[in-house]
Formats: sequence, structure tokens, C-alpha cells
Amino acid sequence: MALLSDVHGNLPAFEAVMADVRNSGAEEVWCLGDLVGYGAQPDECVALAREVCDRVLAGNHDLVVTGDIDIGDFSSAAAAAAAWTRENISADALEWLRALDPDDEKPAVALYHASPRDPVWEYVLSTWQAEECLPLMARRVGAVGHSHVALWFRDDDGGKVTGAQAAGGSDADLSEGRWLLNPGGVGQPRDGDPRAAWMLLDTGAWTASWRRVEYPIEQAAKAIQDAGLPPVLGDRLYTGQ
Repeated sequence: MALLSDVHGNLPAFEAVMADVRNSGAEEVWCLGDLVGYGAQPDECVALAREVCDRVLAGNHDLVVTGDIDIGDFSSAAAAAAAWTRENISADALEWLRALDPDDEKPAVALYHASPRDPVWEYVLSTWQAEECLPLMARRVGAVGHSHVALWFRDDDGGKVTGAQAAGGSDADLSEGRWLLNPGGVGQPRDGDPRAAWMLLDTGAWTASWRRVEYPIEQAAKAIQDAGLPPVLGDRLYTGQ
């Protein structure tokens, strides 16, 4: 299946990823949350997710737009984007977002927006965090988004946890050990690579492949500018930060 996260209202990036997903032959699409926030096309991204995604989680940016968490917990730019999204998202899209949960442990891969320990807020960016989170997963393999960084962490069942960023084009054999995976960000990558990120995951062969896709960044940045959102939200798309 295709695993993706952190679309953040960036329709050009989402469309580019879905074109790549269709070419890959993936049979299902799972989204780990944050369909909205930062970008200027929330309705369009929600509509596309409803059309193509088989599973969708709620991210913290989705939850602040629905009013389930406090906007005061966000940085100034993120809060400005959340306030704008609240004012501009359609009632239908908002109602659909309200039905989402930040985790889903039912499929073969346990899904969490942020982490198994805190599905809404925790950023898993280090091996010591992964070491504490891996035993809490409902499955041998789990996936998180939230950090906008493509990553992997592995417990070899001997108590040693390793991990690293996953560059586009890298692969992993998941057949042994416990794994916590992050596909990276579709609409707001923050690992220095501005290309949209997603992961091709095969739960039969237990392999993972991290993908990167070029997309028209200037279109997403212009939409942010035209909406009157903080300029930094568009500027950083060009650097992947």
C-alpha cells in the first residue's frame, strides 16, 4: 500500500504523489493525518483524500481546525494557518475531519499520527524515543507521521534500537525485528529535500520503499501568498525545511 502523511493543504504536492502512487500499482492508500494546516487548499485536499484514501488519521492540525485541541498550543505561523483554515474550510469537509481518530491499530501495520505513546503530539526523532515507543505498538511494524521527516527505527529483538533518516529511493527489509516507520511529509517536507515524500509498503513481502516526487512548488507557494497566510509557509517549501 501507499503510506503518506502531512499533506497540509498542499494540493499540487498531493496530486503529484497520487500520480506516482497510481504508477506504483499500490492497492490501498493510508494517510497518517494532517490533511490541512499551513497550505491554502484544505477543501481540495480533503476531497482528494476522501476519493483516494482507504484509511485516514486525524493529525494535530486537523484537530485544531475542528476545535478538538487548543490553537494556543501552536506556533504563531501554524496558529495563523489554523485560524485561516477554520474560516475557509467548508462545513462538509469539517464534518468529515471530525470523524477521524489519531490512531488505528486494526490493520497489519499499526498507524499513529505522532507516536504510539502520544498519537497527537510526540515527535519521534531519536533512537531513545523509538526505544520507548516500539514496545507500545499493537503490531510488529508501526508507522507515524507528524515530524515531516522520512525515518526508520528498528529493534532487532535483542534490545538494540537503530535508526536513521531515509533518503528517497532507499529500501528496507522489514521481515525481522520490530519497526517504526515514517514516510516523510507530502506537503511540508522538513528533511532538506523539498520533493513530496511517500512510502510504498508491501505487507506480504514486508518491504518498504521511500519515494520522492517533484511537484510545482511555485503553485503551492502562490496559493499561500494569495490567501494572505504568513509568507514563511510558502518560502520554506523551496528548501524542504
